[in-house]
Amino acid sequence: MAVDEKGPSPTWYISIMFGLMGVGVLVILVNYMGVLPGGTSNTYLLTGLVGIGIGFTMTMNYR
Repeated sequence: MAVDEKGPSPTWYISIMFGLMGVGVLVILVNYMGVLPGGTSNTYLLTGLVGIGIGFTMTMNYR
């Protein structure tokens, strides 16, 4: 039985994966510092968590 070789992940995929996680962490940190418009907000917290979650989900397809 042959295994389908797909090759390594492209550079753009890796950049987006780590970028989403990094921006998610940054949004959460800046939210708790109260720098974002509107002060601390659960919307900013959820946005950061979604970014981290999507980036982490992308690691499942990383080759």
